[in-house]
Amino acid sequence: MIDKLLPAPVVTAEAFRDAPLSEMFPEERALVADAVPKRQLEFGTVRGCARSALSRLGFAPAPLLPGGDRAPQWPDGVVGAMTHCTGYRAAAVARRRDVLTVGLDAEPNEPVNDPGVIDLVTLPEERAQLRGLAALQPEVSWDRLIFSAKESVYKAWYPLTRRWLGFEDALLTFDPTDATFTARLLVPGPVVNGEELKEFTGGWLLGEGLVVTAIAVKA
Repeated sequence: MIDKLLPAPVVTAEAFRDAPLSEMFPEERALVADAVPKRQLEFGTVRGCARSALSRLGFAPAPLLPGGDRAPQWPDGVVGAMTHCTGYRAAAVARRRDVLTVGLDAEPNEPVNDPGVIDLVTLPEERAQLRGLAALQPEVSWDRLIFSAKESVYKAWYPLTRRWLGFEDALLTFDPTDATFTARLLVPGPVVNGEELKEFTGGWLLGEGLVVTAIAVKA
């Protein structure tokens, strides 16, 4: 699905079922040795997706380990993102000379049961927008979609800044006609090509019971 959301320089891979633990590298298995089996499987499968995508860029299989900030350590000259939720794992990678950063997230297309969570992750303007969108397209779980989009924004933001970005630090607007969204940064953005980046734009889609969002900033 995600190949529909990202431009051609970005290579993607996805899985709807988990790969055997034996396909993980020993270094990866060691990191989740004490985790529950579900966590081990999703950790390994999403890295298998990333390796599959990297192979199409010419990279040999290798362990994909988190750094001290828990962000994935990609090969030199590569940017990428990974996501996993129930029944779905995916990764997107690109060469840095083509794409500066990638954000990717998937969530079940189901309402968030706790209203307090929505209050935590959205701004008042966003909540007003979501009410209108829900009346227009009730088949979309807009509360999940905005959470997913903000996760994609953070994943695109962090490699450029190495700084935290809170849910309240970006104001999202959705265009339901072309399934896109814009995230206007409410804090100083990273400097890209000599100019401050003030917003991210991305796309979203529904499929297989999921909402998926993605962002790519071309070089």
